[in-house]
Amino acid sequence: MKEFTFDPAPFVPFRDKEAMERVRKISGKDLEKHPNPNFKIKVLVNPHPIFVADMFTKIKESDDKNQNVVMVLPNPEPDTYMPVAELINLYRVNCRNVYLFAQDEWADQDGNIAPITYKAGFGYSLLKYFAMQIDEELRMPLSNIITPTNENIADYSKLITERGQGGADIIYTSPGWAGHIAFIDPIDEWIKGSIEEYMQQDAKVVPVHPLTIAQNSLHGCFGQSGDIGNVPPKAATIGPADIVRAKQRIEIHALQTNFTMSSWQRMTSRLILHGPVTPLMPSSIFQLLDTNVYVSEELAAPFGCWEKVGY
Repeated sequence: MKEFTFDPAPFVPFRDKEAMERVRKISGKDLEKHPNPNFKIKVLVNPHPIFVADMFTKIKESDDKNQNVVMVLPNPEPDTYMPVAELINLYRVNCRNVYLFAQDEWADQDGNIAPITYKAGFGYSLLKYFAMQIDEELRMPLSNIITPTNENIADYSKLITERGQGGADIIYTSPGWAGHIAFIDPIDEWIKGSIEEYMQQDAKVVPVHPLTIAQNSLHGCFGQSGDIGNVPPKAATIGPADIVRAKQRIEIHALQTNFTMSSWQRMTSRLILHGPVTPLMPSSIFQLLDTNVYVSEELAAPFGCWEKVGY
C-alpha cells in the first residue's frame, strides 16, 4: 500500500519535513549534544527553580556590590516572580539597583500598545506579581521598571542598551509555539536577506502569528478556553539585536498544559535546539550564541503516535 504523505498546512512557518523528521527522533539526554560548545543544553527534572535562583542571586549581588543589574523579563510569570519577591523580603535585599524591562506587550489592530492597567497585559502582571510583592522599603523605584509604550517603543532597544551599558545583563526566555522569542514571530515583518541582518533588528510593534494567538488563548490570562477572538492581534516586542547584545541568556523549555504530558512546546523545542538556524524558527538563533538552555524531562520525552490518547 502506498505511504500516506503530505505537506504541512500553508500557515505553518517552518516547513522542512526532512529536518522535522530528524529532530522528532531526538529525545532524553541526546538533546544535550550540540556542535556549538557555547550552546549548553541540560535536561532536568524541573528547570523552573533555576530561573528563580538565578534572578535572586543577581538581585542580591546588585545589593551586595552596589551595582546595577538590568534584566529583560518574560511575562506573565507569577510562579517565578512571587517566590523571588518572597526571597527578597526574607533576606532583606535592597533592590535599588535593579532595572526591569518587560520583553513585550500587547497592542491593538492599529498598533496602540496596551496600557499598564490591561489585566491580561505583561506590564500589569510584572508590576502586580513581582514589584508589588516586594516590601516597599526594599522595592526598586517604579521608574526602574520599564515596559513598552506608544511613547518609548521606537527607543526601547536603545533604553535597554544604554541602561545595561551595551546590553542587558541577563535575558530569560521561553519559546512560543511558532518558535518565537518574546513576540519575534516567524512573520514577514522580521524576515531579512541574511541571518546576520535578521539579528541586527531592534524593538518594534508587529502583528502576532496565528499560532501565537492560539497558544495564548490557552493561557490563564485569557481563560484557557481557546478564546482566540479575545487575544490582541499585535504586540510590541524586543528585537533579535536585544538578544544578541545581552551579556547572558537563559532559555527554558518546560511548558506543559496544566502539568499534563500535553505540550505544544515539545516539538518546537527540538527544532530550536537541533533544527536549522532560521527566522522561520526565531529561537534557533540561540544556537549561534553563548546560551544556557534547560529542558524539562517531560519535554525531552520521546513522542510519536499516542493512538489511545485524546487531547
